[in-house]
Amino acid sequence: MQSHSLHQLDYLVFLFYFIVVSGYGYWIYNKKKSKITDSNDFFLAEGSLTWWAIGASLIASNISAEQFIGTSGDGFQMGLAIATYEWMAAATLLIVAIFFMPIYLKNKIFTMPQFLNRRYNSTVSLIMAVFWLLLYIAVNLTSILYLGALAVSTISGLDFTMCMIAMSVFAIVITLGGMKVIGYTDVIQVIFLVLGGLVTSYLALDMVSDQFNGDGVISGLNILMTKAPDHFHMIFDKDNANYPSLPGLAVLIGGMWIVNLNYWGCNQYITQRALGADLPTARNGILFAAFLKMMMPIIVVLPGIAAYLLFKEGTDANFHAAMMKDGLVSKDNAYPVLLNLLPIGLKGLSFAALTAAVVASMAGKANSISTIFTLDIYKNYINPNATEKQLVLIGRIAVVAATVIAVLIAPFMGIDKKGGFQFIQEYTGYFSPGIFALFIMGFFWKRTTSKAALFALLGGVSFSIISKYIPTWTGVTDSIFYSSFQDADGMYVIPFIDRMGWVFAFCITSMVAISLLDPESKNNPKGLEIDASMFKLTPSFIVGSVIIVMMLLGLYTYFW
Repeated sequence: MQSHSLHQLDYLVFLFYFIVVSGYGYWIYNKKKSKITDSNDFFLAEGSLTWWAIGASLIASNISAEQFIGTSGDGFQMGLAIATYEWMAAATLLIVAIFFMPIYLKNKIFTMPQFLNRRYNSTVSLIMAVFWLLLYIAVNLTSILYLGALAVSTISGLDFTMCMIAMSVFAIVITLGGMKVIGYTDVIQVIFLVLGGLVTSYLALDMVSDQFNGDGVISGLNILMTKAPDHFHMIFDKDNANYPSLPGLAVLIGGMWIVNLNYWGCNQYITQRALGADLPTARNGILFAAFLKMMMPIIVVLPGIAAYLLFKEGTDANFHAAMMKDGLVSKDNAYPVLLNLLPIGLKGLSFAALTAAVVASMAGKANSISTIFTLDIYKNYINPNATEKQLVLIGRIAVVAATVIAVLIAPFMGIDKKGGFQFIQEYTGYFSPGIFALFIMGFFWKRTTSKAALFALLGGVSFSIISKYIPTWTGVTDSIFYSSFQDADGMYVIPFIDRMGWVFAFCITSMVAISLLDPESKNNPKGLEIDASMFKLTPSFIVGSVIIVMMLLGLYTYFW
């Protein structure tokens, strides 16, 4: 096995990546900068992002270290089933493009708290603005930086702190150029991300083929499916050890929809890419992102499955040793270990792909933090008379401040035993049902009141925490409504995806009841005007959507 270091050719490949992204970003900044930079231009790149830039930016912002490291680790442990996050996201993106974007764009929404203020009131908006800032900085930005620096340090042998600081500075430089620079440099980031990821997957399958006397990557894939058939099932039975993470049919008809719809449709970090475009451009960009999402499991899941077979039945003692940590198998070692097996030069390309994923996600997250702080807190509560120039300056200061905080927090955070990807999904899952409920009800039911929204927001989190331990408190550990499992403390808890479905139902029911009991809800002035013409689709979008749906049906049927 090769050492945990990069060779001269690897560094040259990485330097090429750095020069291309930096040079292109500088060129875009100078070519597209306005004579007077206003806040809409800085935060939204209003009207200047093409559909392919929007789609690429969505994926670059979404795919980061938790996907490369965490999802590959989950592929090692549970197999292709973890790809449901990627493939269900493709279906979710279609829903967001068809139903959510027309509402945002017709109402000229720039931030998610702005929508909540317009639809409900300033209290709901402020609570959510503060919550999103805390979540984005303390959980998302910090975990991206921590996992990214850990992976880059493991692969290159460079100091962990130096990796953190270097990636943070790179992300800050890109972010200070505004959304236009982020959006267009993300196209380059995605090219490196996809190429590097495909190279890693190709060579991982080739390693499988060599170990088991196959003949090329197709043979390697067939060997993988033959020797590890349990890693190619999409739906788990209750007796599967991984059922708590992906509880059976809930991934198709339950809480998985809440995870995805909240993330892709009610998340400033994601929707911001499309909010500055016209509807056709935004929809085509989101459709492009959905197609890219369909191929992500090849990049982030297959390597983990290959590592599982190489560990389970392979003969390389060094590979086995590298997969161990403190005497136990560490699933999150799967991707870094595979990268250290790559030939010189190609290792540099995959290293660049991983760095691109981390830097692009950090830049996107920092920009969203800056947007919410500047437009929803600073402008509304600190300096209502701020000029456009002041807003852009505050936005840039917020970018630097958020990144510095993440650098300071990251070394102390660590990740729990579930792994990076599952850690983020579960802890954001406490808030997702209530947030999605107040958005979806705000979209499509005029009578929904601000009191109902506030209850869903606060009550949803409370019920999420309480409902987790219902099996332990009641003594009913298995019923027609749920199947529980024992956590690390020996307590019986409900799987978080199942829990999100029940909490969402609770929030919707409560919001309907509270709104109906309020006489003023009958003539709610905050209700949105919705008409069928808003959701009219172009023929090309319909064709693209049908192709994605048919691909999903085929994949789930084959790997059921």
